[in-house]
Amino acid sequence: MADSSENLKLSKSIPLGIQHVLAMFAGNITVPIIVAGVFGQTPEQKIFLIQMALFVAGVATIIQTVGFGRIGSKLPIIQGTSFGFIPVMLPFKAAGLGAVFTAAFIAGIFQMFLGYILKPIRHMFPPLVTGIVVLMIGVSLLGVGFQYAGGGAWLLNNKPDIYANGSHLFLAFTVLIVTVLVHQYTKGFLGSASILIGMAVGYVIAIPMGMIQFSKIANASWFALPMPLQYGIDFVPGAIILMLFMAVVTTIETIGDISATTMGGANREATDEELSGGILADGLGTAFGSLFNAMPNTSYSQNAGLVAFTGVISRHVGTIAGIILVLFGLFPKLGGVIAAMPESILGGAAIVMFGLITAAGIKLISQSDLNKRNLLILGLSLSFGIGLYLKPEFVSHFPDLGIKLPLLLTTGLIPAGLSAFILNAILPKE
Repeated sequence: MADSSENLKLSKSIPLGIQHVLAMFAGNITVPIIVAGVFGQTPEQKIFLIQMALFVAGVATIIQTVGFGRIGSKLPIIQGTSFGFIPVMLPFKAAGLGAVFTAAFIAGIFQMFLGYILKPIRHMFPPLVTGIVVLMIGVSLLGVGFQYAGGGAWLLNNKPDIYANGSHLFLAFTVLIVTVLVHQYTKGFLGSASILIGMAVGYVIAIPMGMIQFSKIANASWFALPMPLQYGIDFVPGAIILMLFMAVVTTIETIGDISATTMGGANREATDEELSGGILADGLGTAFGSLFNAMPNTSYSQNAGLVAFTGVISRHVGTIAGIILVLFGLFPKLGGVIAAMPESILGGAAIVMFGLITAAGIKLISQSDLNKRNLLILGLSLSFGIGLYLKPEFVSHFPDLGIKLPLLLTTGLIPAGLSAFILNAILPKE
């Protein structure tokens, strides 16, 4: 049986660590790019947020793989910025990133608490409930993916005449097609990096089209130390409530990723210590990241799949991946290369990634027995989630209650997730 403490030669562990970084790199930088665009950040601020995302992902991964006391699964669990938090961050554009990071810090501490009390509450989140939440995450993000494929929010608002023109759509669908072909017709290293390869092809094609903003690369410094609390501290109750809800969601996701890692790499169930330690590290990574201006972190499912594919469960490979991410985070010039690309390239990749999140939710739901009771839970939850998301004016006269209640109800996630959780708890199983 494979051992997570196995020490591999550097000639093997370094390439395997690089492969883990490639598998999660595109997803990790996508979140700060999207959030920076929505929150109206300057190119320099976008580069800074990308730098922080890479640095914090590396530190959080090292915490997860090395372990400190009870904190850390001591497995090759790779951490990175979470797509799931995007829908709950975007509604607070007016409040600013200070409110988002403050709420994320509180959510990280709360997730650590969940890690300590995991065993008694694990049964409250069956695949039906978690699948509905994941499905709604994907549904709420699909529009964002297509917005970026057309060139991004800035073009839509300021230059609608060139939004979704031939150049942007050509780039977006080139990235999408290359990603699909590489994913389906290659194996191993190339298959794992299919999204990154698709984006790289789009980037190269965009150069002769004159769509790469090289000034963003030139203006980025070669080396910079992380700077904490650049956006200040701001307590916004609505943002905190949404982040606490997502802390529960990402806890469920981490349980699944750890279980998939041990089953795929060692053919065994994860221990309570590994699950508890992994959730503690997940929460600590989010709390630490919020101090250093990084979006909430979570374990990356694609890396759990990579462990299953390679059969290598050595945590030291994960530690090397963490070290590589930290080094990337210390060199903003790399962030400048990424920030210079047109947002339509990101959109082509985002359509694939957000679609896969939606499909993952459907796969989780399918693990449940879709009997009369469960179909009712599924139907009502999606009715409230998708219905209120599509018709936000339905709750326009609801009282604010100091927590921006109408805003919370139109996220899709909150009404769907709460409906699923409550119905699953009160409806008899027989």
